[in-house]
Amino acid sequence: MEIEEKFADRLVQLRMEKGVSARDMSLSIGQSPGYVNSIENKKNFPSMLSFFYICEYLGVTPKEFFEFDMQSPQRYNEMINYLKKMSKSKIDHLIAIAKDLTE
Repeated sequence: MEIEEKFADRLVQLRMEKGVSARDMSLSIGQSPGYVNSIENKKNFPSMLSFFYICEYLGVTPKEFFEFDMQSPQRYNEMINYLKKMSKSKIDHLIAIAKDLTE
C-alpha cells in the first residue's frame, strides 16, 4: 500500500473517530469545503503546514498520525493522562488486565 493510500485511510479513520464530516473539518482548518474529501479520495495531498493543522484538529501528533497500527491515538492519550495520576499498584493491576485482554 502506498503512503498516499495509507495517509488517506488514516485521515478517514481519525476523522470518523472524531465524529466530524469531511466538509466541517475542511472549514475548521481554514480550507475549502472539499479539501479533506480530496485528500481522502487521493486527489490531493496536504502541504506540511496543512498537515500540522490536520493533526492539531484531530488531536494527534504527527508521529501518532503515522502510527498506523495505533487504533485510537486520542483514546490512548486519554488513558496516558489517567495513568499519570495512578499509584504503582493500580498501574500494575491495569497491566495485568491489559495482558489478559490481549492474550
